[in-house]
Amino acid sequence: MPKDRLKIEKLESENLSIENLDLTVGETIDETADWEPLGPTPYPGLTDLRDWDLKLMERYKPQYYPACSQCCFCGFGVCDLSDGKEGACGLRLHDQVARKNFMRATWGVSAHTAHARDVVDDAIEKFGPNVSLNMGDYVDVEAPNIRLVCGMKPETLADLRTVLEYVEEEIVQEVDALHTGQEGEYIDFESKALNAGMLDHVGMEVADIAQIAAYDMPKGDPDAPLVETGMGSVDKGKPNILVYGHNVVGAEDIMRYAEENGLWDEIEVSGLCCTVLDMTRIDQHPKIVGSLASALKFIRSGVADVIVTDEQCVRADTYREAKEVGSKVIATSTKICYGLPDRTDDPVDEIVEDMVENGQDGVLITDLEKVGEVSVKVAQEISDKRENVRAIPSQDELKEILEKCIVCGSCDRSCPNDLPIKEAMEEAKEGNLEKLADLFMNHCIGCGRCDEACPNDVEIMRAMEKAAEKDVKEENFKVRVGRGPVRDTEIRDVGAPIVQGEIPGVVAMVGCSNYPDAEESFREPLYRAARELAKRNYIVTLTGCHAIDVAYFENEDGESIYEEFSGAFKARGVLNCGSCVSNSHITGAAIKIANIFARMGLRGNYKEISDYILNRVGAVGISWGAMSQKAVSIANGVQRLGIPVVLGPRSSLYGRALMGDRDKPELWKTKNKRNLDEEFTIAPAPEHLVQYAESPEELMVKSVKLCIRPADTEAGRQIKLSNYIDLYNKYFNEKYPPDLYMFVRREQDVPMKHRKDVMEMLEEDDRWEKGKYGGSQPTLLDEKEIEEGLGKVQ
Repeated sequence: MPKDRLKIEKLESENLSIENLDLTVGETIDETADWEPLGPTPYPGLTDLRDWDLKLMERYKPQYYPACSQCCFCGFGVCDLSDGKEGACGLRLHDQVARKNFMRATWGVSAHTAHARDVVDDAIEKFGPNVSLNMGDYVDVEAPNIRLVCGMKPETLADLRTVLEYVEEEIVQEVDALHTGQEGEYIDFESKALNAGMLDHVGMEVADIAQIAAYDMPKGDPDAPLVETGMGSVDKGKPNILVYGHNVVGAEDIMRYAEENGLWDEIEVSGLCCTVLDMTRIDQHPKIVGSLASALKFIRSGVADVIVTDEQCVRADTYREAKEVGSKVIATSTKICYGLPDRTDDPVDEIVEDMVENGQDGVLITDLEKVGEVSVKVAQEISDKRENVRAIPSQDELKEILEKCIVCGSCDRSCPNDLPIKEAMEEAKEGNLEKLADLFMNHCIGCGRCDEACPNDVEIMRAMEKAAEKDVKEENFKVRVGRGPVRDTEIRDVGAPIVQGEIPGVVAMVGCSNYPDAEESFREPLYRAARELAKRNYIVTLTGCHAIDVAYFENEDGESIYEEFSGAFKARGVLNCGSCVSNSHITGAAIKIANIFARMGLRGNYKEISDYILNRVGAVGISWGAMSQKAVSIANGVQRLGIPVVLGPRSSLYGRALMGDRDKPELWKTKNKRNLDEEFTIAPAPEHLVQYAESPEELMVKSVKLCIRPADTEAGRQIKLSNYIDLYNKYFNEKYPPDLYMFVRREQDVPMKHRKDVMEMLEEDDRWEKGKYGGSQPTLLDEKEIEEGLGKVQ
């Protein structure tokens, strides 16, 4: 926290004598601020919300699926933890899996918070500390996560430094708890992981509202512009600069240099992942090459003359791969240096000359105001010289590659999605390239394992790219620019319909492009789910790789999903909120529903708001593909707020779920918040806090089911059950779900078109009883927590 310091060498008065006083005052909270009363947990420490976590885990028990039953974290290892054995330090296997969840969450919050620190410090250096955090005319609650967790209302960039210092201090405590000989019980590893997730949403919010304010990004604009995405969107006839990573600060300098020097018609700026998503929020000239799944494919294509890396989700072999195809690399982050020489303090012309004429393939430049000029000049100088560089093989080279293949099947066995690479290579050797092209365009997630596994050093991905050469040129789709926050006015319009259930839910699709395969394309299940749910009046929000990948399909009218549906936060809305750090706007929307619709105070009032969201706000997170530790911290933050998460099958390597048990009614006992003497049993809703879906069909059915809430009105429950029944019938070919009896409180809950059949079925079911499930004002809080909470403040 910022500190006020008072030093007194000597002070004497009639009643007081002071010498050598050095007083530092750390965190101060203005309890008299008139914007809202102060809640019970401003700036919570590591255990201040532990009791809330334990309440969640009493209902949603941690379950573990270890990918490894050994531990090698300390010098006593390697320890075998299988079959109930303890390690040398005393840890058991379930403790170790929980510790890994905590460790991943801590890495994730560290990445986003360090990112936020870079954005804030750079913005203050460029624009000054007093830049207003104005999120537009339609947003008054500018930072719901910060208000909720920290109990402060940030007004300028300088205020965000206060928030960052708090989060950074907490991260140190979290890392300390990971050390051998510290925390040792799974339940507290889980609590600390949830704490890291909460902090992550604060750090992400700092990063995004800072860059929105500094670079004038869209401020909740539902009609944000459409831009191009896909490898075919890039003009290969111009000098090309590829930006890769998650931090837009260095990339912004490239755009500024191009703008100030009138170069947009002469150069092409493209990008991968979140950096380019944020670039297009500032200027619509850059082209979105694709998500992480496109990274290795595009780098190996050799189209990029210069590759500029920043931080997060950047392949460790980027420099080596770039060197193979003659692309130059400029690393701009202290977190990714690649062993490159530091040229930060050297004159621009010297750096350019060495990269163009003297064989320097890569440099580290951390002075981001040099990056634009160096990258553009190098690209312009070497583009013509690289014109004859053929990263994509010629027909003769393709023939040589295919001749080396002995069809041994090592590629198939190494592929994480078990793609039929051997079969495609065999057909290619016979002259049919169609299967190889289809694998490259629609099924390969670009990990490169097949190349690494080949005993004959066959360049399989190069062969794929040659086979798909024509298809790559045609890969061009439309994605909406990241809109940023959800407007307060939108929350006022949809708050009641969401809480009452008439808008059946808010679906957040966030995550990485590490997808399982699917019949049509690895991206297709994500698109199918988003479109299906939007057509059923759900609000679909997206960020990061998921926001890019749903754009790769068109409806019967040739429209992408962003053209087919509105970008507003309303029924049938499909919103690209932005990059990874924009996930904070999705949790922020849930928080604002409690604040704006229910008029509940946010300020340091975490438990009461989370309790409200758990019981009343129909929302679910979907991460169909997950790769990074950031995905873990993001998901943990969502869970602590009481929002369930559905993970795809590739996420099972994280090895952890939070599962309810619908057959134990004691877990679903709850009380009336207005009359704690009144106790009742609710339906198991949401049934789980973290669960897996093995197929796209499971994903959709589980997602709509997890949007059911105990406090749904009868009309709202009808709508939610209608979707649950329809999708269950559509994808599982059974008329009704077997657990329907738990979600029908009374006849009026049943959709009219199903009422007769369902009621006949329920009346014959001994497990169903009218009024058995449900009650008014459900809460997990106890009397003391309710008294400490802010309740309604407006």
